[in-house]
Amino acid sequence: MTAIKICGITGNEALIAAGGLAVHYVGFMMWPLSPRALSIDQAAFLSVAAPENLKIVGVFVNPTNEELETAIAATSFDLIQLHGDEDARRVADVRSRFGLPVIKALRIAAKGDLIPLADIEHVADYVLFDTKVDPKISVLPGGTGLSFDWQILSERKMRRPWMLSGGLNAENIGRALSILSPDAVDVSSGVEDRPGIKNTAKMKEFVQAVRTMRPQSPLS
Repeated sequence: MTAIKICGITGNEALIAAGGLAVHYVGFMMWPLSPRALSIDQAAFLSVAAPENLKIVGVFVNPTNEELETAIAATSFDLIQLHGDEDARRVADVRSRFGLPVIKALRIAAKGDLIPLADIEHVADYVLFDTKVDPKISVLPGGTGLSFDWQILSERKMRRPWMLSGGLNAENIGRALSILSPDAVDVSSGVEDRPGIKNTAKMKEFVQAVRTMRPQSPLS
């Protein structure tokens, strides 16, 4: 059973659509350099507007404690996602300091990129696997529309609930779920017309494609 997260929500229309589709998670991008970035005020407004059935994930890239404190105080984040170079010690510190569940993203291009996973699994509540991209192609840590080789994860027994991300869309999610059994899938660019502009029809197609493969179930 696979839960669904739609990341990079920037407007009320997509937020309400996500609630209507009964996805479980929406991601608010708090990294200023992202084309999907929200200001503190925007995130606070959308937090209030969010349907009650959605869990809101604040997505950060190498944040300072001050940045986290300011954002958390102004919003209704249910979880924190660390999508930068944070190590296990930093993940543990954020989790302890702010009292929210933490999703730690690992960027993957080869099996060697799984080396930090053992330490991360001891401290993160959830692990998210995204595509590691050559900085010459994109400086973005996520939302690039590019996938990695899912076979890299196929033989790895996970010790934490985990999420699959990286270039997912309605066309390829069936193949991804035929290879892997993630607890959740995370989509951003795959349901957009352009970065930051979600297409509600594409959102519906993606959700239907996931549910065609597997019933949906929220992570606990």
